[in-house]
Order: sequence, then structure tokens, then C-alpha cells
Amino acid sequence: MSTPTHSSLPSNQPLGVAAIGYAFMGKAHSNAWRNVASFFDVPAFEQKVLVGRDATQVAEAAARYGWAESATDWRSVIERDDIHIIDICAPGWMHAEIAIAALEAGKHVLVEKPLANTLAEAELMTAAAAKARKRGVQSMIGFNYRRVPALALAKELIAEGRLGSVRHVRAAYLQDWLSDAESPMTWRLRKETAGSGALGDIASHAIDQVLYLLGDAVTEVSGRLHTFVDRRPGADGLEDVTVDDAAWATLTLASGAIASVEVSRVATGQKNSLKLEIYGDKGTILFDLEALNELGFLDATVPVREQGFRRILVNEPEHPYLEAWWPQGHIIGWEHTFTHQIRDFLLAIRDGSQPSPSFEEGLNVQHILAAVEESAAAKSSLIQLNATPIKGA
Repeated sequence: MSTPTHSSLPSNQPLGVAAIGYAFMGKAHSNAWRNVASFFDVPAFEQKVLVGRDATQVAEAAARYGWAESATDWRSVIERDDIHIIDICAPGWMHAEIAIAALEAGKHVLVEKPLANTLAEAELMTAAAAKARKRGVQSMIGFNYRRVPALALAKELIAEGRLGSVRHVRAAYLQDWLSDAESPMTWRLRKETAGSGALGDIASHAIDQVLYLLGDAVTEVSGRLHTFVDRRPGADGLEDVTVDDAAWATLTLASGAIASVEVSRVATGQKNSLKLEIYGDKGTILFDLEALNELGFLDATVPVREQGFRRILVNEPEHPYLEAWWPQGHIIGWEHTFTHQIRDFLLAIRDGSQPSPSFEEGLNVQHILAAVEESAAAKSSLIQLNATPIKGA
């Protein structure tokens, strides 16, 4: 097995990519790998292998999604000299073992969020990533909503001081796919496979956005978890649900701002709504993932008689990522965020630079999620965190 040096770009061949997992996230990532080079100038790569546990199903998925071959043993794939990137789309309980093995083998690693199911696993992954980085091996966690052009624009506006001092943030990520009490059990409803419920699944996104947009850090956490439907139909009758259906958190930030986070997978009528409201002393930003091409912006520095929210349609070539897509005014979709993510990851590998969000940033989110759980177990008591903004956030 060859050991990569510096940027780890093979000198005379394209980067070989293997993706592990072919269901929901595997499909989203495969679509991005298939399309990214058609729109962005990225290093040459090949979709080598799609890995899954069911030989027949993964072979069918590989053929549909543009992979040259399929496999069922991720360990043997990692050992291959023609594989340079491992894209982990498997459930969270598999993240640590695969990522650490891949990093130790000198493979660049992209892993879906949350980083791991437990804080201990996330710490091991982050240590492995730091060690691998010294050998030019890059790693990144897949918080794809950072790559929504409207949210990337929001970050630019905040960094430019257009909101002034941010005072408070409201983040609500609401879904309803578990609203029906008869919805069946899945691995996402078992703590041993999912780690947590709505907390790890979607609060991780909301919390990452707070940190990303503000470039801030969390110092105090108060949280609550709740399971509304504690038993669901399984293969052998009713099974216990061992994770949360919904979660709430209040976060104190190092800057003095306060963020409220609310997430639910039983919010009837809400399909995939990540709403963000950022309030500063000079302006406000509004965003809803269900209208992801739009950003609401209020400039409080103009005379009161002229103030009001304006709708920015984020589809101009001057907006983040959009120079590669369609003529102005032509909207893009949720799947494009994964294409942008792959683009940024490939450019970081080419340049030998640390991509963001790093495993350190993912670990930071994991600490906050753990604090929410700790607080919830102690009747929403206040949990202190020693945190500073992480470079790249």
C-alpha cells in the first residue's frame, strides 16, 4: 500500500473514490460525484467503488449511480492502492471504525454528520484526523447546508458587519416523518445504532449553522429531550423507541449572543424546514430551507420610514457557487449543496489545505450535543463548556 505525501494527489492518475453506503446519503453523494466535474474545475477523479452490505442491491445501485464496480467489504477497499478518497455515507455507528482505518491507510476522508454516535468515538476520529493531516491526508465532515448559496451569502453579510452585533439567533429544524404513531421502527430510532434521535440527526445541522454563520463558540447549554411515541411497529411486534423525537436547547455564545434551537421529527406538516433568524443591532437575516434560493434581509441602518425585509433571490453569478450553474434567476435545489461540498473537498485535497468543516469542528458540535443530553438528564440544568471559535468555522 502506498503512503501519500503532502497533497496526496497521485502524480499520474486520477483520484480514485470509494463511497461506503448506497441508501439516502449514498444516493445524494453519488449524484454529487457524478456531476461535480461537469460544472466545476476540480482535480480528475474516478468513481471507483460503491460499498454496501447487500451484494445484489449495492451492485444495482453502483450501476445506477455511475460507479465502476461494487463491493461488500469496506476493509479490502481501503487497502487498495487505486483508492485515494473514502466517502462515508454509512450510519453513524460505523463512522469511527471506517474513518480511523481509512485515515491510517492514508486515504482522504469525507464523513456524513454527525461525526459519530458518541463523544468518545468523535474524539478518536479527530485525533486520527490530526495525525493524518501531518502526512497531507485531509478530512472533512459533511454539514452540507454550509454550501447553500443563500447561507454562504448570509455568512458573508454577517462577517461584513451588516447585522452589527448579533444579539440572538433562532434555529428551528422541523420534520414530520415520524408524526404517525404507526410509522415503523428503523435504525434511526434505536440508540445503539443512531446514537440519538432528532438531536444528532438534525440539531447537529442547526447548531453547526449557528457556529458557522456567527464564527462563534458555545459556552453554556441548557437542553430538553422528549419522545412522544415510545413504541413503534417492528418486525416482531411493538419495539421500544430509545431516542428522542424532539429536542430543545438554549445556547450562550462567547460573544454574548443567545441562540435557541428547536428540532422535531414529529412536527406535523413540516417536511424539511430549517428556519434561521439572526438578529443584530443593525439588521436581521431570515432563511428557510424550504425556500433555499431566498434570503430575507433587513437593513436597520436606513431611515425607519424605508425599513422592511427585502427578499434576495440568491441566483446571481456574484453569489457563492452560482457562477457554475444556470443563468440568473434560475433556481437550484437541495442536491446542489452536495455537489458544492464535493467541489470544496476536492479543491482542498488539490491545494493541500484543511477543508472546513474539519473533524475538530464536528467534535465541537458533538460536545454541544452531549451537553444537551447531559442537561436534559439533569432537568435542564445549565452545563458549562470551555469553548473558543475553531479556525475555519
